[in-house]
Amino acid sequence: MKVVGAGDLRPLPAALLTTAPGPIFMPSRPPSPAVPTRREAVTTLATGFALAVTPVAAETITTDADGLEAGVVEIPVGDVAMPAYRAAPAGAGPFPTVLVVQEIFGVHEHIRDVCRRLAKQGWLAVAPELFFRQGDVSGIDSIQEIIGRVVSKVPDAQVMTDLDATAAWAAAEGGDPRRLGITGFCWGGRIVWLYAAHNPALRAGVAWYGRLVSQPDELHPRNPLDVAGSLHAPVLGLYGGADQGIPNESVERMREALAGAGGTSAIVLYPDAPHGFHADYRPSYRPETAADGWKRLVEWFRKHGAD
Repeated sequence: MKVVGAGDLRPLPAALLTTAPGPIFMPSRPPSPAVPTRREAVTTLATGFALAVTPVAAETITTDADGLEAGVVEIPVGDVAMPAYRAAPAGAGPFPTVLVVQEIFGVHEHIRDVCRRLAKQGWLAVAPELFFRQGDVSGIDSIQEIIGRVVSKVPDAQVMTDLDATAAWAAAEGGDPRRLGITGFCWGGRIVWLYAAHNPALRAGVAWYGRLVSQPDELHPRNPLDVAGSLHAPVLGLYGGADQGIPNESVERMREALAGAGGTSAIVLYPDAPHGFHADYRPSYRPETAADGWKRLVEWFRKHGAD
């Protein structure tokens, strides 16, 4: 299967492609929360796919890096270096920027491939390893263990700070801070909603099947539903009607909250799609639904000035 490319998209009206530039958000960089020592933190990205998702499916998409500058980079966050994967068109830019937020499996090959797909269509795409302080999930073979040992211990406040640092790094490395978007999958889909309420310079977000309602705790005090009325940028939510972990009822509550807030955010619910329908390396992959979602992502970023 081929990657959906720019040539596969219907042209948008010119009026939708012209959006006045917004403010540049230059966040402060407060000290990070108490974290493991440098020796314990992840210092680079593992190669390939996370152990918990192997063997990968035959339909797995592989996007080459021809015409791109792609590879692992380090992003300074306070006094630590956060590993990340960056892909961008070759050249000086400035390029519109997309922050790519991982699933619970970290910045493994699927997330890197998403970065290359975005770069092929003109974006500087960067995926920071947002679990790097709490641990390396790439070698853990149990999803429950990944969540219990690592993911559940990652504070939302830390993630917001790390994404701010990533946006600042991208702006200094050929990205255009006035054309900033964010997309994320599963765990990262939830983060997209939260970041849209955090960063006033964000132009648009696309959240793929991110949980909307869960039991809050000290590290995760707010749900996307709680911030539906305070988004700085429009978010497109892409959800599956057959998702066993995200009830349709919560999707409808979010849709109603967004409508009540009077913004331009929207939700698409694919009736028969399961959770992870974009994950081409897993049995949950639905090619037609994934392609439609990707097309909507590109159009959404273009419409709202993140292109």
